[in-house]
Amino acid sequence: MTNPSATAPYFPGFLPAPPPGLPAEPLGYHRLARISARHRWWRPVLGTLFVAVTYTVTVGLLYVLVSAVGVARGYREGPDGTVEFGPVTTTAVDLTMLAVAIPLVLLAVRWIGRRPAGTVSSVTGGLRWRWLGRCLLVALPILALTTGAMLLLPAQDGPEQQWAGWAVFGPALAMLVVLVPLQAAAEEYAFRGWLIQAVGAFLRSPWPAIVPQAVLFAAAHGWGTPWGFADLVVFGAVAGWLTVRTGGLEAAIGLHAVNNLFAFAAAAFVVDGLESDDTAADAPWELVALDLTGVALYTAAVLWLARRHRPARTAPAALSSVPAPGPPTPARIPPTSPAPGFPVPHGARPDAPGLPLGTSASASPSDDSVRSPR
Repeated sequence: MTNPSATAPYFPGFLPAPPPGLPAEPLGYHRLARISARHRWWRPVLGTLFVAVTYTVTVGLLYVLVSAVGVARGYREGPDGTVEFGPVTTTAVDLTMLAVAIPLVLLAVRWIGRRPAGTVSSVTGGLRWRWLGRCLLVALPILALTTGAMLLLPAQDGPEQQWAGWAVFGPALAMLVVLVPLQAAAEEYAFRGWLIQAVGAFLRSPWPAIVPQAVLFAAAHGWGTPWGFADLVVFGAVAGWLTVRTGGLEAAIGLHAVNNLFAFAAAAFVVDGLESDDTAADAPWELVALDLTGVALYTAAVLWLARRHRPARTAPAALSSVPAPGPPTPARIPPTSPAPGFPVPHGARPDAPGLPLGTSASASPSDDSVRSPR
C-alpha cells in the first residue's frame, strides 16, 4: 500500500523538491504555516489580526446593508434594533454572515502567509473531496441516531411544541441544506484551520494549538450552562485532534456540518423553533451526554476509515536553506588523455575525472533518487 505521506505534493513555486539524498522533514497539518520558504514569525500574528478585523468590519457592513434593504421593503425592527425578516430569512442571513469567514481565511493564508491557500484545507494543498464524502457518510447515521435519542428525552417545562407544517419546514430545510455546510466549514476554517496553524507555526506539539482554539470556539458560542460550555470545548478539541490526525479539515467539517444540520432541522420542525436564541452552550447534561456519545462514535469510525484509506497526514518541509536542484554542470573533458603512467583514480573514468564508472557526464539524477518524506 502506498505510503500516505508520499502523496503530499511539493507545491511547485513555493517549495523546492529536496536534492537527491537529502530527505525533507515532514510537516504535520498544524505546522503548514512553515511550508513556504517566505515564512516569517510575524506572518501568523499579522494574519490573525487581519482575519479578526476584516471579518468584524465585513459582517458589520453586511448587516447595515441587509438592514437598509429590510427597512426599505417595509420589514419592522425588533426590540434590539435589528430588522425582523422572519425566522427562515433571519437564520439564512446569520448563516451567511458566518460563511463569510471562509474567503477571509483563504486570503490571509495566500496574501499574508505567502503560501497556497489550499494548505489550510489539508496537507495535500486542497480539500480532499472523496475523504470528505466518506466522513459525511459516517457522520449521517451516527448523528441521526443520537439526535433521535435526544428527541425522545422528556420535554422540559414549557409550552407543547407543534409541527410547523411543510409550508414552513420545506423551505427552511432547503435553505439549511445549502447554508449550514458553509457555516460549519467557515467555523472549521477559522478555528481548526487558521488558529491551529497560526499557533503551530511556533510549536512542534499540536496540543498547544488544539486546546486554545477549543476554548475560544466554546467562548464564541456564549456562556450558557457549565455542561454546554464543556461540551463545546470537547467538541472543538476532538475536531482539532481529528484535523491534525488526518491531515486536513475534512473530518471536522463532516462532523460539524451534519451535527448542525440535524440541530437546525429539528428546530425548524416545530413552530417558532428557529426563533429560539438557545445555542449548544445552553444544553443540559442529558443532551451533552448524548452529544458526546455521538462524537466518540464518529471519532472511532473516522480513525477506522483512516487506517483503511490512509489519507496523507504530512507534507514536505520548506527547504529555504537548500537551493532547488538545477541542471547538472557538465564535466569538463580534458583535451588529452592522461599521460602514460599517470595514476587514474579508482572507480573513475579517464575521460571524465571524478565520475563513477558506467555514468555519463551529462547524466542527471532520476526521479527515483528523490526520497519521499516519511
